[in-house]
Amino acid sequence: MKKTGWTSAGVSGAVVLSLLVTGCAQTPMGPTVQVMPGPGKSFDAFNYDQAGCRQYAEGAVAGQAQNANNRAVGAAALGTVLGAGLGAAIGGGRGAAIGAGRGAIAGTGLGMSSSANDQYGIQQQYDNAFAQCMYSKGNMVPGYGPMMVNAPPPPPPPPGTNLTYAVQQQLNRLGYLHSPPDGVSGPQTSSAISQFESVSGLPVDGYPSPQLLARLQSTP
Repeated sequence: MKKTGWTSAGVSGAVVLSLLVTGCAQTPMGPTVQVMPGPGKSFDAFNYDQAGCRQYAEGAVAGQAQNANNRAVGAAALGTVLGAGLGAAIGGGRGAAIGAGRGAIAGTGLGMSSSANDQYGIQQQYDNAFAQCMYSKGNMVPGYGPMMVNAPPPPPPPPGTNLTYAVQQQLNRLGYLHSPPDGVSGPQTSSAISQFESVSGLPVDGYPSPQLLARLQSTP
């Protein structure tokens, strides 16, 4: 009988090695969420915040990639053992080798799929920790509402200015709007109003009103 060049251990080791090379979960290299400097913050100060928050985010997910890889390698090894046992029962020694190889491939596929899912979850946790840290330092983070900064109150509106102008001033103060007040309720103003209403638990309609202005003025 011609001997095959593969043993169950050899197949198992080669496939598991392939998993380690191509399918490993890794600690994220950095955030995927876009963050901008807070109002009045220098770029140097922003970079300093980023460095500290990257460290914080790395600590939040420390050890998770290694745990995910250990589970993936365990799945490949388990597939090898089960495949070898089934192959031996059907075809003897040669069947065990073939079964081990197929079991290793199947187990590795499951392990790589698990690693990919774990990688996505690790990145999400990293991004959440990074965003929370940057927001707490007064930087602009999408979806986190107004900046946590103590901006000076805006100057009083000129005599005869309309409600929209006053609302725009307050939206600028709170970081929802980033254009000079002009008294015209355009798409940017409507979007900023809607965001404030959503964050504040108000009915969302995107229109200026005396009630909205009072709520804006009372928001620190």
